[in-house]
Amino acid sequence: MKRIVKKQGLVLLAFVMLTATGASRIVNNMTADYGAGRQAQNEPAQVPLPGGVSMIFVERTDGTDGGFQRMVTSMQANGLHFYQTPAAPQGLIAHDDVVLLKINAQWDQRGGTNTDLIRAVIQAVVDHPAGFTGEVIVADNGQGIGSLNWSNANSANRDQSTLDVIRHFQAGGHRVTGVLWDTFTGVRVNEFSAGDMRDGFVVENNIRSSGLEISYPKFTTEFGTMVSFREGIWNPAAGSYQRERLKVINMPVLKAHWTFQVTGAVKNYMGVPSNALSSRRPHNSVGTGGMGTLMAETRVPALNIMDMIWIGPDQGPRLNYADALQLNLIAASVDPVALDVWATRNVLMPEAANRRTVAWAAPMNPTGTAPGTFGFWLRLSMNELLHAGVPVTMDEAQMLVIDNS
Repeated sequence: MKRIVKKQGLVLLAFVMLTATGASRIVNNMTADYGAGRQAQNEPAQVPLPGGVSMIFVERTDGTDGGFQRMVTSMQANGLHFYQTPAAPQGLIAHDDVVLLKINAQWDQRGGTNTDLIRAVIQAVVDHPAGFTGEVIVADNGQGIGSLNWSNANSANRDQSTLDVIRHFQAGGHRVTGVLWDTFTGVRVNEFSAGDMRDGFVVENNIRSSGLEISYPKFTTEFGTMVSFREGIWNPAAGSYQRERLKVINMPVLKAHWTFQVTGAVKNYMGVPSNALSSRRPHNSVGTGGMGTLMAETRVPALNIMDMIWIGPDQGPRLNYADALQLNLIAASVDPVALDVWATRNVLMPEAANRRTVAWAAPMNPTGTAPGTFGFWLRLSMNELLHAGVPVTMDEAQMLVIDNS
């Protein structure tokens, strides 16, 4: 991996230069070819990015060696605070938040989120310097075929399932739980505010311009926490939602996808809606920007963590042990679109080309503008987020990469 920025002083200098000029290319290694075709897809004006850039943090780790904690330290050293404290009121995670890890639990072997990484992220949350009093929820909707207890897991110890990780923290007295949304993906419900206390999916009755009929989970954890993915934490005593207490950490595995070319941070939101209940399968809307609509109109992740410990350069969404490639990398960003662009161009595409041909990697290119390419549908998803005022970018000139790998 190319080291874009290694020293804090250089990062701060780059940050100042990017903020001042708005156009510096000193911190990226991608070619400047994103302009072609952007206006042809009616892209809205760019929403200003905080500080003028989308920061992407890269760390080398196998999930067991403290790599995510090193990433947290790097983030905080460069102005993106993982922890919300009196000294950092804009931090991502408060001590009493309900933190939902949106993992990939649909596949066994290397297709699901690495359980060592899940364990490391949970550990970082419960180690909150203010004393964590909230709850961690590990969840996904595998659309009827997912599991939190795969016997052949994605981890250094292949016997360590997501459920094993959850039980480890529960044994230590932590409020950590797992909710497999598959178990109620066929149950249509109303919101808590409408008096419906059942676990299930809230489904809208209209199709958006991106082809998506929005649906999302609503459930009660084993600790009695009442969660609406869109509305937040229901307080029955007050009869209202605490929207800001629910924080989503989006944890995809980087891999190829036979239909949509790339599975990354945006595509990972396909584990939020219900295919079973929607009048038009949400999966069909991925190629027309539906996951951008879903993020924008339910809940945008507080942080996206790309699992690149094992990747699938030419296999996906299912990824067997034999077909996976070990890279021992993770990357994180508040911006899911920028993270997808960077990881695809710098990690997935080169490895795909190594395994087969450049032609195999070409449809993955984020610069693609033809229907059926990754770049086409990612740009449509980006536009949905921009229309909602969410600051995201596909422009590498607006990406600051802090690479400690």
